[in-house]
Amino acid sequence: MSVLLIEAFYGGSHKQLMDLLQEELQEDCVLCTLPAKKWHWKARTAALYFMQTVPTSTNYRILFASSVLNLAELAALRPDLGKLKKVLYFHENQLAYPVQKCQERDFQYGYNQILSCLVADVVVFNSAFNMESFLTSIGKFMKLIPDHRPKDLEKIIRPKCQVLYFPVRFPDVSRFMPEHKLAYLEKVIGVKRNGDAYRLEGLPGQQKSRALGGLMKNSNAHCESGLCEAQPGLCTSQHEGLPSPLTAPAGLNKSEPSESTNPCQEEDKQHLTFNLSNILSGRDYQQRPLHVAWPHRWEHDKDPETFFKVLLKLKEKDLPFHVSVLGEAFTEIPDIFSEAKKALGSSVLHWGYLPSKDDYFQALCMADVVISTAKHEFFGVAMVEAVHCGCYPLCPKALVYPEIFPAEYLYSTPEQLFKRLQNFCKRPDIVRKHLYKGETAGFSWAALGGKFRSLLAAEPREDL
Repeated sequence: MSVLLIEAFYGGSHKQLMDLLQEELQEDCVLCTLPAKKWHWKARTAALYFMQTVPTSTNYRILFASSVLNLAELAALRPDLGKLKKVLYFHENQLAYPVQKCQERDFQYGYNQILSCLVADVVVFNSAFNMESFLTSIGKFMKLIPDHRPKDLEKIIRPKCQVLYFPVRFPDVSRFMPEHKLAYLEKVIGVKRNGDAYRLEGLPGQQKSRALGGLMKNSNAHCESGLCEAQPGLCTSQHEGLPSPLTAPAGLNKSEPSESTNPCQEEDKQHLTFNLSNILSGRDYQQRPLHVAWPHRWEHDKDPETFFKVLLKLKEKDLPFHVSVLGEAFTEIPDIFSEAKKALGSSVLHWGYLPSKDDYFQALCMADVVISTAKHEFFGVAMVEAVHCGCYPLCPKALVYPEIFPAEYLYSTPEQLFKRLQNFCKRPDIVRKHLYKGETAGFSWAALGGKFRSLLAAEPREDL
């Protein structure tokens, strides 16, 4: 047990990363967690909890934690842990997170992350955007202090920092692909029918998982992808532990109660029978209306207002389309969701959180276009996941998106987004025949696993 993994918000992508590391490290690590509830309280008080609950051990060499934890507090409260090599991983940063109402208490969350960086030995970010937006905001952020402000903190912290993208093991989604997407798999990467199943000819295991990401590639290059999304200020995914490629996890259709379960969404689950494979399959699929997916948290930082405004404008012009609004809702749901559902009427195919991984990936596979209108994004798990399922992405030309997606898939204004969707509604075959031109293989565990192992390699403790 040389590696101590600590996660103060054990849910979504935070859980996914810790589970993956624990699986890879096996008996060489111990994992200590707090549930993914009441994030603000976890950020303020987790260190004290872990002071009492993390078991003592002379075997620890490395401490790996996400930036939700106040690492400075824990290191002070537990001197034995303070002596370890401390690795801090940023899924998101609070200095660049948009808040609806700025309150004095909000200063503490960014301040905690700065303190954690100062005591960490290595600071890792899931994207260059995340790293730069954090580091370059430190100076301005510290000016919120009325007087006696600390100086040069960026210069102290920056040498410790590096970018290490979120690692993903991509699920096999070929069984959910509609006919036209499978036709392109068959054409481009050699997927062959075998009754109702599909198999990849002449490819060993790892190449199969890479080839199944073939919807995310241009005509010459093999690519892959997959992922998910967040609580206020946090990158948390709808589906926490994605199955390994070509492997169906046990109990895949079983779901556990979630804090985010919402009566409104429960009603939708009863009202809308989710069976898109029957609704959207068949010979005339190419003539079906454009199917748009929005797989994000139901919160203000994902800007659902802009998304629904664009869709309603399409509807006003009598343009045909279907929409699946996925993602998770928490305690407070913006009013726009109930208003938009009523206004969109029969255009809605699905509305709400899908607890089954199969249902979630099936919904994405049946969609043509996936859209982000986010005001906050440090990686974009849900978008990359949707592209893995063959969706054409449309993202803001801002935040992390230019780092992840080629320029072809970016828009600068809501009007540009509307015009792109207007064209796709008139000619859905454009996106259905499109092969993704980006390169996403660099986000896979296959590409990043070695770097994570090196980061967590045990180092001798000179003080012992």
